[in-house]
Amino acid sequence: MAFNPPLAGWHGKTVWLIGASSGIGQATAHALHAQGARVFVSARNAETLAAFVQSHPGAVALALDATDRAAVHAAAQTVLASGPLALAMYCAGYYKAQRATGFDLDEMLRHNQVNYCGALYLLDAVLPALLAQKSGHLSFISSVAGYTGLPQSLAYGPTKAALINLTETLYLDLKDSSIGVSLVCPGFVETPLTAQNEFSMPALITPAQAADKILQGWRKGAFEIHFPKRFTRWMKILRLLPYGARFAAVRKITSL
Repeated sequence: MAFNPPLAGWHGKTVWLIGASSGIGQATAHALHAQGARVFVSARNAETLAAFVQSHPGAVALALDATDRAAVHAAAQTVLASGPLALAMYCAGYYKAQRATGFDLDEMLRHNQVNYCGALYLLDAVLPALLAQKSGHLSFISSVAGYTGLPQSLAYGPTKAALINLTETLYLDLKDSSIGVSLVCPGFVETPLTAQNEFSMPALITPAQAADKILQGWRKGAFEIHFPKRFTRWMKILRLLPYGARFAAVRKITSL
């Protein structure tokens, strides 16, 4: 079932990715550029963005902190001035393992600012333009960590759950507006964030593989794009279990 207008034929289309200095964001920007899109990339690391632009002729770097509302708005004005926006993707992410026994409010709030509030700043900056042009697509990278509560994910998981709910609601609100909305829920991908993990990560894939799955999902008009399915399907089953069975399974699987 196609939930969105299929996204294909990227040549000449304007796309903007926030959080594109590494990992899934950078790999997706690379894949879109390879298909002819006019790519705008944003992140805090100006040096990495400059290197991306140098190796991707025609790409434009707009360095910013996704938690800075004014900076996101200023960058959006530059992007929107270039013509109709075909895709805005929020890829920025922050992760530090945390359990309730080591509760750190500053870290909780940092996760919220980067993982969730930054997505709201993007919406605030581009949604009026998309509504006016009656086209475009909004995509948000969440995580299977947002499906259910998990050990070590006290700070990270709730922000990803919020993104899932936000994206679902956006889809319902915008369904009749010709604006596409998609939710990306990866499993384990080799990124600077997952490099912190000290446990075995099942079904680990590369950012390039993740980007390929994302573009496939957009091409099919998917709403939720989750991968790799040999792992994410088990996570989906897990969240359908009654709490007693779910909590027992999580504790057994994680040994925590």
